[in-house]
Amino acid sequence: MKTGYRLPDVTFHTRVRDDSLEGPNPFRWEDKTTADYFAGKRVILFSLPGAFTPTCSTYQLPGFEKNAETFANHGIDAIYCMSVNDSFVMNKWAQDQKLETVTVIPDGSGEFSRKIGMLVAKDNLGFGMRSWRYAAIVKDGVIEAWFEEPGLADNHGEDPYGVSSPETVLEYLAEDAKGVAAE
Repeated sequence: MKTGYRLPDVTFHTRVRDDSLEGPNPFRWEDKTTADYFAGKRVILFSLPGAFTPTCSTYQLPGFEKNAETFANHGIDAIYCMSVNDSFVMNKWAQDQKLETVTVIPDGSGEFSRKIGMLVAKDNLGFGMRSWRYAAIVKDGVIEAWFEEPGLADNHGEDPYGVSSPETVLEYLAEDAKGVAAE
């Protein structure tokens, strides 16, 4: 369990749209830190093996996007999707998925995933190093709740999905709200 764990300090190399730039690629590099994303907020962070992959693109990412308003009603300020992919890939995937609420975070070199203990080899699929699938509720940079798929291992033969689903996170938030209301 990583509950109570402070997220590692990492700098993410992102590409952001800059309308002051002309031409077909109006984006510039912008470094963002763990603090930029997590300080002073209660957020959902979920990570997955790769952009454009079947489970990630069909269920996990769309489920978090679709339920964004419900998450906000439970006190969630932002929803972040992280993957060990570069910013170009993550931005294109966000565009492909027509994201309006979920923000993608590129962990291109896997530094964040490694420091949080979730970097695994996926050479059996030709992926190289990737993140194990998980979700977390993070408050001001500290993990409040942790949802990790079973079987964390290099070159795992399966891609378990369920524990880190948006539905599971919503169930936790609903139960948490009941507990707070009862106090």
